[in-house]
Amino acid sequence: MGKMMKAAVQEKPKQLVIKEVPVPEISDDEVLIKVAYTGICGTDWSIFTGKYSADQLPLIPGHEFSGHIEKTGKNAVNLQEGDPVTADINMSCGHCFYCRRGQKLMCPEFTQLGIHIDGTYAEYVKAPWQQVHKLPDSVPLLTGAYVEPLSCVIHSAKAVQIEMGSSIAILGTGLGIPYGLLARHLGATTVMLLGRNETKLEIARQMGVQHVVNIKDVGDPIAYVKDMTEGRGADVVVEMVGTTDTYEQTWEMVRPGGTLAAFGITGPEDVMKLKPFDVVLGERKIVGSCAGVGNDWSDSIQFLSSGVIDPQPLFSMIVPLEELEGALHELKENPKLTKVFVSADILKRQILG
Repeated sequence: MGKMMKAAVQEKPKQLVIKEVPVPEISDDEVLIKVAYTGICGTDWSIFTGKYSADQLPLIPGHEFSGHIEKTGKNAVNLQEGDPVTADINMSCGHCFYCRRGQKLMCPEFTQLGIHIDGTYAEYVKAPWQQVHKLPDSVPLLTGAYVEPLSCVIHSAKAVQIEMGSSIAILGTGLGIPYGLLARHLGATTVMLLGRNETKLEIARQMGVQHVVNIKDVGDPIAYVKDMTEGRGADVVVEMVGTTDTYEQTWEMVRPGGTLAAFGITGPEDVMKLKPFDVVLGERKIVGSCAGVGNDWSDSIQFLSSGVIDPQPLFSMIVPLEELEGALHELKENPKLTKVFVSADILKRQILG
């Protein structure tokens, strides 16, 4: 038997087991990475409960990560053992209709690390060397585990083509906070972040998001957005909650000629009510985005490296791998928690901030 490692294995819905499993063996085109930190994502809760990826179990989840290269395959270029890295989790065939058009997320063979194949809630993970991004000295490993979620925000912002002087309303905190900061940096002059979690809203204010609003304080969020935009509605409205109710609400916030950025993930059978009249005569658009890919990762690293976006105020704590299941429940139950990381290298939780 080869070398063994500690990993969190989702064996079936709501059955997450810490156990010894073999360290991944790499091919000539892969690298082995010693995982330092993995951020807990909402997707991980969906995998835990069986809402998502149930057909992929058993599985080692985890995908928002950083670490050091342990070993490189012989075909790896510009990567050395010991390099601090993260990796683009999105893999595709590279030659189908969608891949040739630069739409790898639509590839019939699309695969994500930690969602379809074994991920980073473990001591080691393997990845194709072409997917690996070195982290500069200005990006600490803990911040490096935030490259993936920020890349998703960047991908959406590119898709809706935020323009200078535009107005943007974002419904939902969490990734809504870096989205608000990014929108302002890209030239939006009116940025509204609306949510219900006062802890996250206060962090957003401290981080410099322009207009931060607790929905409970304004009563009618649609009226608030229209009041802030001379009655028109926002140029871009971003839905980051993932319910049909909030999608219908955000649609009413979009001005004629504006764009709804669909970001929050609903259930696969959920249906949104929409008036075609508003689409045709109002020329409103809906633009979906799924994940950060390609240059989105390099751009994410640049935003973090430059300090334009500093996510550390969002970081709540680091927990040992053995506490992963408990931390998943805590994130659902404790509204004061924001970003929680997992590490196989620590024995007791570390409170941040």
